[in-house]
Amino acid sequence: MIDLANPKAKNALTVDVEDYFHVTALANSIDRKDWASLESRVRRNTGKLLQMFDDASAKATFFVLGWVADRYPEVVREIVDSGHELACHGYSHRLIYKQEKAVFRDETVRAKKLLEDISGDAVLGYRAASYSITAKSHWAIEILAEAGFTYDSSIVPVSHDLYGMKGSPVFPYRIQLPDGGVLAEFPPSTIEVLGKRIPIGGGGYFRLFPYWFTRWGLNSINCKQEKPFAFYLHPWEIDPEQPRFSADRRSTFRHYNNLERCQSRLEKLLIDFEFDTMQAVLNNLPLESGECVTIENLVTAGAS
Repeated sequence: MIDLANPKAKNALTVDVEDYFHVTALANSIDRKDWASLESRVRRNTGKLLQMFDDASAKATFFVLGWVADRYPEVVREIVDSGHELACHGYSHRLIYKQEKAVFRDETVRAKKLLEDISGDAVLGYRAASYSITAKSHWAIEILAEAGFTYDSSIVPVSHDLYGMKGSPVFPYRIQLPDGGVLAEFPPSTIEVLGKRIPIGGGGYFRLFPYWFTRWGLNSINCKQEKPFAFYLHPWEIDPEQPRFSADRRSTFRHYNNLERCQSRLEKLLIDFEFDTMQAVLNNLPLESGECVTIENLVTAGAS
C-alpha cells in the first residue's frame, strides 16, 4: 500500500527506446527502407536520459526496440551496466493489429533473444509499439506468455484512434490465460477528469499538459488512489534539435509539440517523485489478491 504520508512512494519510470524516425506519427512521412540511411540520435539521447536518471538516483525500465539493439548493442549494454531493467519493445515497431500472428510471434521471439544475448539477462517485460494490443490484437497476450514474458505494459484503458481498451482495469492487474497461466499487466497511467478518462502517464501528454497538471494527476494516483503510477517517454522527446519532417497537422502536433520543454519538465518530475523499475514496482504489489481478468473480459471491455 502507498503511504499517504509519503507522496514520494516508488513509481515505475519507463523509456521506449526508439529513434525519432520510428514513430507511428511519422510513418506516412518516412519510408521504412530509409531508416538505415537517416541520422541516428538514439544513442546520444538515451545516454542523456541515463545521466539524468543517475543524477536523480532513479532506476527505470528501458523497453528497447529490436531494430535499435541490432545496430547499437552498446546502448543495451550501457542500460544494463547502469543498473536499469532491460525490457522488449518488439523488433520492427509495427502496430500489432496490422501484423499476422506468425509474423508477430517470430519478431517478438527474435527481439527478446537478441536483447538477452546482448545483455546476458532474462528479459521479462514487453511493451507494444504505440500500445497496439487492443481488442483486435488480443491474441498477442498469449504469444507474449508463450515467449516467456511475465508482464506487459501495452493496454491503455482509454479510447484512442491508435490504441486503447476502454473499460479495462486502470491499475496493475493479472490477465488469466486459457492455459491457466497469468500475465501481469501494468497499464500506462490515466486519470478521470469530468467523467472522461485521459492519459496522464507521459509521452505526448507530458508535453501537452502543463507540468502542474501532470504533477497533480500523478500525485492523486499516489495519494488518493494509493497506487503507483507508470510514467513513460522516448529518447527523442528530449531532443528538440532532431530533423523535422512534413506530416499532416495531427501527426505534426503529436510528434513535435513542446519538445523544447520536455527535458526541464522531466527534471522536475524526477525531483517531485520517487521512481524504480517496472519489475521492482510490480514485485512490491500484492497482485495475487488483486484484480484478475480473462482475455475475453478485456476484449469485451475494449470493444464497448
